[in-house]
Formats: sequence, C-alpha cells, structure tokens
Amino acid sequence: MDEVDKQIINHLQGGFPVCDSPYQVVAEQLGLTEASLIYRIKRLLDTGLLSRFGPLFHAEQMGGGLTLAAVKAPEQQFDQITDIINSFPEVAHNYARSHELNMWFVIATDLPERLSEVIDEIQQQTQLRVYNMPKINEYFVGLKLQA
Repeated sequence: MDEVDKQIINHLQGGFPVCDSPYQVVAEQLGLTEASLIYRIKRLLDTGLLSRFGPLFHAEQMGGGLTLAAVKAPEQQFDQITDIINSFPEVAHNYARSHELNMWFVIATDLPERLSEVIDEIQQQTQLRVYNMPKINEYFVGLKLQA
C-alpha cells in the first residue's frame, strides 16, 4: 500500500457520491484518473488490504429485518458450520469469537418475518441453537480509521 492507496482509503471513509459517475468525481477530488482509482480499489480488494467496498443498507429502514445472532459451534465442526451459515444470502457478516458463543453473524432480510425463517433454517441445517439478539437501540459511531 502506497501513499495514494492510503489517501483513497481515508477519503472513501467519508462517503461515496451518488451520481452518474461517482468514480470520476472521487478521482477528480484525489487528483487521479477514474481508471487509476478503479484499478487501485480493485487491487486493494484483490490483495485483501480492503475486505469490502460497497454500500451499507439499513434493512429495517427499507422494510426488512435485521438481527445479530450467535451459535456455539463445536471446534471440530467450525469450518463446516461457517460454510452452512455463510451459504444463506441473508447472512451479511460472520465472525469467530473467543466466547462460549463462538460464532456471531448478522442476518438482514427483505421482510421482518423472514428473520425467524432464516434462524429456523440455520438451526435445522446446523443442528445448533441460534441465539437471536435483536438490537434495542441503535447508535451511530462515526469511526474512521486512518490508513
């Protein structure tokens, strides 16, 4: 990662324009060409320096459902359980944790009632209890990490 890559990462944490040519707008703001910006973002993703680049949607504000869930995955089956849970398109994130509930994941659905269906399906396929932890309150923390 060079200084230009760092500038791109730092800049994009402030938002991405919604317009006909968003990459062109950002490229101009950074003094780059659109092609160079797109190439650099792709390279950062391909090398794993960025794990994700894309929009964040608020499922609930769009009429859907959202919850945090966890399971107690047996260590010897952890990878298999991960594959099963990640096979659901509604699972947005999946993280290993050092806790009795050692696998945590976010479920986002297009309809609120789909949440319980996905949880039931995960329980059936994994044979594990899914602990559903819906949010009570939401707080925005404008965390920006400088590259």
